[in-house]
Amino acid sequence: MGQSNYGANKESAPLSTTMIIRRNFEEQLSELQEDLLRLGRFVEEAHAKGMDSLVRGDLALAKQVINDDDFADDMTFGIQARATQLLALQQPMARDLRFVASCLKIVVDLERIGDHACDIGKVTRSLAGQGRPPAELPQLSGLARKMVGDALQCFVQHDTKQAIQVARDDDAVDDLCDQVQRDMIDLMRTDSSRVESATRYLLVARSLERVADHATNIAEQVYYVETGEWRNLAREEHNHALLSSLGLEEDEWRRIQGKKEEDTQ
Repeated sequence: MGQSNYGANKESAPLSTTMIIRRNFEEQLSELQEDLLRLGRFVEEAHAKGMDSLVRGDLALAKQVINDDDFADDMTFGIQARATQLLALQQPMARDLRFVASCLKIVVDLERIGDHACDIGKVTRSLAGQGRPPAELPQLSGLARKMVGDALQCFVQHDTKQAIQVARDDDAVDDLCDQVQRDMIDLMRTDSSRVESATRYLLVARSLERVADHATNIAEQVYYVETGEWRNLAREEHNHALLSSLGLEEDEWRRIQGKKEEDTQ
């Protein structure tokens, strides 16, 4: 690959003030993105550790996950401060403005993902010595973490197609979460001694479902940054799945809905 020619020879035209300011701004945007990715990787790892602590009943690991949440919070505040400063001092426009504004939203989703990891650590602590969790929970955790990783990847690669796929993957998480809920309710009905643990596992399943929702939020922000168009990808994919289950195409569904509106007028 070729190397930059900046400063390569003395006869090159000097950079204008505008170009210098722009280059500096782009470097700050890159640093903001790196900070966001660093937080994303941190909370992904926190979730892996949280689930591992639950499966193994590892109280020391659970304590580490709980304590690490403070570090995630500190990272969040730093990113928010950097993004706010960029908005105030650089007054970005168009895609740059969308990028910085979306970073302020994405960082909140990542911080909350970290909170859910902390919650799993607390469940581990409360269920010490009560056996292994349902096998579906580690599977659910893996699906949710993959969505987070994929959302961060499409953020880096500016990939709107992958953003749509992340939203589509949310249905699998919802289905598995519903299965865990049914199983835990059945368990509570058949074994009253398991009510507390089953309730805690339900909370873990719901936390993981929310992690997937936050990943979808990130994907929607990516789509907005790249296109300037806001779309509720989660709702669109849910509706698409519903139409498919009914054997309907979107045009046919719109025709039916339009007919209903005409009949009510």
